[in-house]
Amino acid sequence: MRVDRYIFFIVFSVILLVAVLALRVMDWREQQDLLRPLTPRLGVTEAVLPPILPLEPIAGLDPERVALGERLFHDPRLSADMTVSCASCHDLAAGGADGRQFSLGIGGAVGAINAPTVFNSAYSLAQFWDGRAATLEEQVGEPLQSPIEMGATWSQVLGRLALDDDLAATFSRLYPDGLTAANLADAIATFERSLVTVNSRFDRYLRGDEAALNAQELVGYERFLSSGCASCHQGKLVGGNMYQRFGVLSDYFAGRPVSPSDLGRYNVTGKEEDRFVFKVPSLRNVAETAPYFHDGSVKTLKMAVSLMARYQLGHDLPADDIDAIVAFLKTLSGELPGAQQ
Repeated sequence: MRVDRYIFFIVFSVILLVAVLALRVMDWREQQDLLRPLTPRLGVTEAVLPPILPLEPIAGLDPERVALGERLFHDPRLSADMTVSCASCHDLAAGGADGRQFSLGIGGAVGAINAPTVFNSAYSLAQFWDGRAATLEEQVGEPLQSPIEMGATWSQVLGRLALDDDLAATFSRLYPDGLTAANLADAIATFERSLVTVNSRFDRYLRGDEAALNAQELVGYERFLSSGCASCHQGKLVGGNMYQRFGVLSDYFAGRPVSPSDLGRYNVTGKEEDRFVFKVPSLRNVAETAPYFHDGSVKTLKMAVSLMARYQLGHDLPADDIDAIVAFLKTLSGELPGAQQ
């Protein structure tokens, strides 16, 4: 009897193991089926390619609120001295940023951190380098009230805009409670959600246009993956969906004076493990948004790639690899909405 029980146990265990393995294989095949339509043919195993997804416009936006938000986005009356608008630091004709290391606010006040692009911000997990604003609506109030940016107050701005009969009427028509801080923030955020840079060459490639990328750009994408860049830069934004320490494998801040802006998420959470941790920036349109890094200290994309490899990945890339990766990154530039403004 003991022998029979032992044999039964062995047979049952083998059957169970085979069943588990079969389920694992089925799950793996399902994942490959999902990835295959999005994976360029680079001559490497498809399973090693993390997905970078094409950008899609945000659906369901109220076109009238988008238009109202666009009007407000360019309106300097939102600043205390009526000289600075949202577009002053987020120029839609210049990649959604301003090309400065630090932006200029009212009275020529100099900011403390590099202005990120406004394009595709709707897909970001949070707003600002340190992620302190969970939504675009929440983000609107911070620069408006910052003394080194727009330097205004909500009561000041609302009182000023209420004198504009046409604008006040537009708010009354689009919002049941008319012109309020929440509705002003909603209108600007709605406009910002429309700023999705679709139809980049890389997105066209992902959708099957194999002629969209040249040989060097394809090599650059392969190097981007094999070097480890995609461990932080993936998804629709090729970044923007996680936080990471700046200086994972080498201390970026060693020998540098550290400012409060360098502390990243630590300023939000107060946790020591969040010191020097930032939201990973999106690489969409990155060729248009120099200078680079939160401190705006790097002027060229080539140097940015080189330094990221050193500090984040722990090695120096060959010059040919850097050139190829830069060529690939340039294919992430999409169509810039609102650039006529």
